[in-house]
Amino acid sequence: MDKSIGKLYMVPTPIGNLKDITLRALEVLSESDIIAAEDTRQTLKLLNHYNIKKTLISYHQHNEMSKSEDLINMLKDGKTIALVTDAGTPGISDPGSVILKKCIERNIQVEVLPGAAALITALVHSGLDTTKFIFRGFLPRDKKERKEVISELADRKETLIFYEAPHRLLSTLEFLLTSLGDRNISLCRELTKLHEEILRTTISSAIKKYTEINPKGEFVLVIEGISEQQIEAEKAMAWNNLTMEDHIKSYMSKGLSKKDAIKQVAKERDIPKSEVYKHSLGL
Repeated sequence: MDKSIGKLYMVPTPIGNLKDITLRALEVLSESDIIAAEDTRQTLKLLNHYNIKKTLISYHQHNEMSKSEDLINMLKDGKTIALVTDAGTPGISDPGSVILKKCIERNIQVEVLPGAAALITALVHSGLDTTKFIFRGFLPRDKKERKEVISELADRKETLIFYEAPHRLLSTLEFLLTSLGDRNISLCRELTKLHEEILRTTISSAIKKYTEINPKGEFVLVIEGISEQQIEAEKAMAWNNLTMEDHIKSYMSKGLSKKDAIKQVAKERDIPKSEVYKHSLGL
């Protein structure tokens, strides 16, 4: 690593309460030559609160591709740059991943500081399974893309986590109800702020609530993964309209022997193998 080249710091900022910032993050912000910020006005509030005076450069999703080259040149000139977003960790549904990749490609040193992340705070708050989860950020606005994303996740047992804006919350909840069924959900609003709210309920109950009141603030949606009961119910629905013969054939077409197909059908239908065997004689 060329020591004459500067260093990029990815610095998490508070997701609500200004006290959530770490001492190390404050140290890096104080010692950096430049702070690249998603919204300079928002970052200025944080810097003023901690009496930090630094040069601010705008770096957001609309100028990320072009601006990242400017920042790379500054790093090559030996500057130390701290990258921050409005709230949380850069690169998590926020600008940051583009310049990070460019620094790695060009052998420029990067240091990612630990700190606030809304998805982790919300996951722990939810009371749902924290041992395995899938984070997908904001669902696409395009209906086709949105359906593609959710179809990939519908049969996953992992806890699902999404971000959502207040003006799209109700339509997203209705879409999730149609796509996933009425699962348990935790809606985390205004995390670590004065009016933080955690609503643990079902998707249908959440729809009822936000039909009656206007949602405000940014949301993190934490949704229960598919349960074993749901999986079994869906399997039952799949063969419910099949004759016994067609059910056996469906497994044989997948490569199972007739004996194994009979065993599987008996298990799914919860009936004796001898009864299934009778229906297999003509196959």
